[in-house]
Parts: sequence; structure tokens; C-alpha cells
Amino acid sequence: MSDTPAPAPGTPSPHAQDGPAAGGGAPAPALPVTFRPSLIRIVLLVSGVAILAVLTVIAVVLPHLSPGERTSFVFTGVLCLAGLVLLGRPKIVADAQGVTVVNIASSRRLEWAQILQVNLRPGDPWVFLDLSDGTSLAAMGIQPGMARERAIADARALRALAREHGTGHRP
Repeated sequence: MSDTPAPAPGTPSPHAQDGPAAGGGAPAPALPVTFRPSLIRIVLLVSGVAILAVLTVIAVVLPHLSPGERTSFVFTGVLCLAGLVLLGRPKIVADAQGVTVVNIASSRRLEWAQILQVNLRPGDPWVFLDLSDGTSLAAMGIQPGMARERAIADARALRALAREHGTGHRP
């Protein structure tokens, strides 16, 4: 999906994915709504549980390990699972008052008026929100990595919500 400035009215878009849904034509979803990279989250959680299970089995099966070594194997598995759970944490929660952006190690609450633009350009690892204070905020809850079409649809839905509820919209 390209979020570069729109061409002049009547000019065809240079990007095939731009269309009515890319602009203001897409209907906004009902609130509250949560955007989350579900497939990535499932892969991370299943991998974390598998790593923990394998390390626990190794700790139990190897005959010459001391209790401390066995504990180290299990503890390493727990650390791996915890790290992968953190990587699966990102989400974007939109409600009538605004948006909560939850990234790996941080969370930020935004009012609708603070969001000027929702961007997901080709090659971006996740959505970026242009804010009224002149900064940009990474919103890792929408990632095109493993589910590109879903990420494009989610970015369009969030953009429609920002246009519908925000006062910071610029044509």
C-alpha cells in the first residue's frame, strides 16, 4: 500500500493498490477495534512453547546433569518464551476517545486529533502515525511481514477511523 500524497483529482494512481479504500472511501469499522499481527503472534507463541518444552525434556532426559544444570535448561526455556511473548505484544486499540499503541516495550495513548496521517508505504515494516506535534510514531500492531493483505486492510481501516474521528485531518 502506498501512502504517498494522492495525485490530483482525475489523475490515475501510479499504484495498483490505491483505490477507493486507500482514500476516504473506505467505511470505518465499528469501535472499539483491535489491530494485531495475529499470524506472527501465533508463530512466536508456538515457537516459544516448543523451545521451552524441548529444553525441559532435555533437562529431564540427560542423566548426568546436576540439579543446577537442569534448572538452567528450564530457566533458559522460560527466558526464550518470555522474549517471544514480548515480541508478540504489539497491538493497536482504537476506541471512541482515541488510539492506544502498544509496541514491544512501550505503550502510548493518543487522542484522535493527534493523528494526522496513517502511513504504510512499500517496504515499511509496520504502520507509522504522523502526529500533530511533528513526530512520527511506529505502530507495530499492523505489520505487512507475513500477512500483507491483512496489514493493508487494517491500515486502511485505521486511516478511515482517523479521518472520521480526528480533527487533525489534512486534505
